Order: sequence, then C-alpha cells, then structure tokens
Amino acid sequence: MTDLYEENLLELFSASKRMGIQLLAEIELRAETGKVIERPLGSTKRLPGLEGIMFDLAQLRVLPIEQTVQVDTKVLIGPKAKKPLQLDIPIMIGGMAYGLALSEKAKIALAMGASLAGTSTNSGSGPFLQTERDNADKWILQYSRSSWAKNEDVLSQADAIEIQFGQGSLGGLGYSLRADKIGPALKQAFSIAFDQDAKVTARFPEVQKPEDVPAFVHSIRAKVDGTPIGIKIGCGKYLEQDLAVALQAGVDFITLSGAQTATHGSPPSIGETHGLPTFFALIRAVNFLNQNNAKDRVSLIVGGGLTEPGEILKALGLGADAVHIGTAALFSISHNQVEKPFPFEPPTQLIWYGGKYADQYDENLGAQYLANFLKSVVDEISDGVRIMGKTSIRQVTKADMFSLDQATADITGIPVGFKPEEPSSIINESL
Repeated sequence: MTDLYEENLLELFSASKRMGIQLLAEIELRAETGKVIERPLGSTKRLPGLEGIMFDLAQLRVLPIEQTVQVDTKVLIGPKAKKPLQLDIPIMIGGMAYGLALSEKAKIALAMGASLAGTSTNSGSGPFLQTERDNADKWILQYSRSSWAKNEDVLSQADAIEIQFGQGSLGGLGYSLRADKIGPALKQAFSIAFDQDAKVTARFPEVQKPEDVPAFVHSIRAKVDGTPIGIKIGCGKYLEQDLAVALQAGVDFITLSGAQTATHGSPPSIGETHGLPTFFALIRAVNFLNQNNAKDRVSLIVGGGLTEPGEILKALGLGADAVHIGTAALFSISHNQVEKPFPFEPPTQLIWYGGKYADQYDENLGAQYLANFLKSVVDEISDGVRIMGKTSIRQVTKADMFSLDQATADITGIPVGFKPEEPSSIINESL
C-alpha cells in the first residue's frame, strides 16, 4: 500500500498483465537455458476459424429426421486404392509419436480407444511399437523423416501409410531426442547406437527437389499390396503448389495440418507466426481438388483445432472426408487420472514418455474414456445431421450453411444469413 512502484510487488502484476503470464514465463525460460524452448500442446493464438458459419434447420420446407433413424457416419479413405481404409466414424486419431512424445501406455490407450470407437490411430513419427499395432483395429503408419519404421515387415502391417513431409505446428523442422533421454527399450525400438541421438531430419534423403516426390511415393507403394498411400503437410501460402505435387505423385489421400495443430513441443513462434489457419487451408484445398477433378479419388483429412462436434461437422460439410484430433484425445485418455500428478506437476507427466507419473497411468481406463468421448461427439454430430433433414454426413454440403459475416462469405462462397435465400414472392406463389 505504501511502497513506490520500483519496490512494490504490484509491479509484477502490472508487468504480467501487460505481457501476459505465459509470455513472462517464456522470457524466464529462455533466459535460464539460452536454448530454443519447446511449448507443448500448440499455440494459444486465436486464428480465424469456423465460428462465422451456421447450419440450416429443417422445419417446414424440409422436415427433420426422427432420432430413431441411424445416421450414416462411415467414411472411406483412399477410395481408389486396392484396399481402401473403411472407418465407422469420420474422426481419426492424429499422429503422436511413441518415445518422441508419448509413453507406451498412452499409445496403447489411443489404439484401444480408437478401436472401440470404430476408427484409426496413427503411429506418429516415432519408432514402431508392436503393442500399439496389436491393440489397433485400424492402424496408420506415419512414414517419417527418420531412419526407423521403414522395413517391409512394418509397412505390411499398416492399413494406410501417411508420408510425413511436415505438420502445422512445426512445418518441416528437423528435431532430435538426446541419447541421454532415451531408455533401453526405446533405444532398441529406434535401432540406434547407445550414444546416438534419435533424429528427424528436415527432408527425406530421397526427396531433394519437388520432382523427386512421385518416384519416392511410387517406391513406397511398390513395397505394399494396395495399401492407401498419402502425404501429410503443414499448410503454407503456396498450398496449391504443394497439392499439385501431391496429385502428380498419385497419392490416395492428403492430410492437411493447419496452424492450430499441436505437438509435444515446438518453438512458440512457429505456431504463432507460421502457416495457414486450418479454416483457410481447408477451403483452398477443397477448391483445388474440385478444380482438378480429384475430389472423388483423393481423400482429404484435416486437423488443427477441430474438437467440437459442430466444428467437425462444418469441416465435413465444407469438403473434408475426415478430421484428425490430437489434444482432445490426450485429454480424454487422461480423464479421471489427472489427479495423480497434481498439484505439483502438469497432467501431461502422466502420458509423456519419461513422465514422472507415467508408470501410474491406467491404459485400459484411458481407452474407455477416449471411446466415450468419440461416441459423444459422433452422436452429437448425428443429431446435427438429423435436424437438417438428412441421414448421412456425406449429404451435408455448403448448401446447408450460411455465413454470419461478409468476410466468411467471401472466404467460403457461402451466402450471408442476413439476406433471404430466395425472393419472398416465391412464398406467395406456393400459397
């Protein structure tokens, strides 16, 4: 009450209010280590999203569907592949790596929970984990920019192969896990020397220019028998040029990783200042695929900040075939177990590889909660489909939406809701 500001503890409140607690903490972390810091679970920056879109209601012109009618939520990934990937729901577990991010128990929980819900899990960029594969009904191998998980025995076990050129929260940034952070079992999984770091490079050695991509994709396709092959990319300013390279390579699916995507840890500035928002990337990608008559043969998967049922349904209606979730899945598998690290450690210490409480994690409990979460989301999406008078997620299109503002209308081509869709004279004629 009496100290001048220069001696007053209130100064900390003033400074933290100006900068924000998070920025203040990150200044301290940088000052402590002198190294690039890695922020987990994505950026806090608010980027343009799907909030400016709303759905139609079926009332009189079209009647709603009874809740007893089953809504078709199935999706086919890689429809032109010899062995397309069939899923019961349009929500897939995104790539999260064993060792580089998650513990073995957490990966098993994701695999079991996805299987209970009728969808796929993804290996992420880490080494092959047989227990994950054994517990996954549908398993996508992420073919990463590393030396591991490349032999034909591993490839043959995949229901789809996702070649990871980059992701929204990291781009194509190379990174590594120090040798002293790698336990014996993980070291064996990486198949690297005892004193060797586990490295993910910025680019594949086989791809040193865009013209190398088709041959690279073909070389992987030649090792499997009809398994869908896709690519995953972070989304940049020249997205259409990246997509053109992907189409030339003959991929079966494309995974877009928007700027809202999270990861185990990335430099804060990458998520804050690099890449297209998921919303922009989705609209542009769908337009490009339609313009090139590729939408019916190349599946489009999108991820980055899509966790709410309504937002997921909007993404599907805009043209995505399926969506990836990551952070929401981690929260789900941690449900009712987060009290174990509290109050002195964050809940991620329960599921990170090497986490202080990883040995106390119950993967069976986590799997059931993930399945519950996915069922809840899909049931709510189904209700949203029914009240538009439809019986399948594939029947939902931009024609069932309206924009709340002109900017959203310009971006999406969806008319604004404050203007009538048809002249009022049509009503009089019908009467």
